[in-house]
Amino acid sequence: MHPMLYPNNVKVAVKRVGGPTRCALLMECSGTTIHSWIRQRKISNITKAQKLADLAGMKLQELRPCP
Repeated sequence: MHPMLYPNNVKVAVKRVGGPTRCALLMECSGTTIHSWIRQRKISNITKAQKLADLAGMKLQELRPCP
């Protein structure tokens, strides 16, 4: 399935916590990392994915889908 046919859940989660800058502060990482996750449409680091999922009120699977 083409990536543009489904929502970018990472972008949704980042927006829910207040945008890239606030997300970077809460996640204790750089803004560049946040933008990289948005571009990749997933978070490879399971610990970071779970933390953002918790902060955004989403399921881990939405941010780190199984292949």
